[in-house]
Amino acid sequence: MKIVSIAISKHKGTPKTPVEEAEVVVGHGLAGDAHAGDWHRQVSLLASEAIAGAKAAGLSVSFGDFAENVATEGVDWKALPIGTQARLGDTVLLEITQIGKECHTRCAVYHRAGSCIMPTEGVFARVLSGGVIRKGDPVEILPPANPPI
Repeated sequence: MKIVSIAISKHKGTPKTPVEEAEVVVGHGLAGDAHAGDWHRQVSLLASEAIAGAKAAGLSVSFGDFAENVATEGVDWKALPIGTQARLGDTVLLEITQIGKECHTRCAVYHRAGSCIMPTEGVFARVLSGGVIRKGDPVEILPPANPPI
């Protein structure tokens, strides 16, 4: 399991631009990203396999086109329960807060790609521990800190 893409954007509702590395700030998200802030969707995660599936279905898409911050290989994000923690690289620790999302309007991502997989495939997280992440960094899935009783 590893990071295959990191992407940021200056404006919400637009595709993100891939970068080689990013600073992940506790309680905020990726430095310089429009979606970062004091809320439960600080970082967006998507499986690269889902992006490959969209390509196979005929969409002309690449990393960042679905406005995901981090694309990974080998992690089925949507199958993990809320509260699951993920370590990215050596120091970044995320906690999954939302699986999927409701799209109220057809944003620039939808119009550019022709569809959007974030409502069904995307996962959102808050940052518990920050640091720098880089393409190729390992991803480790950890159990929820406070599992349901």
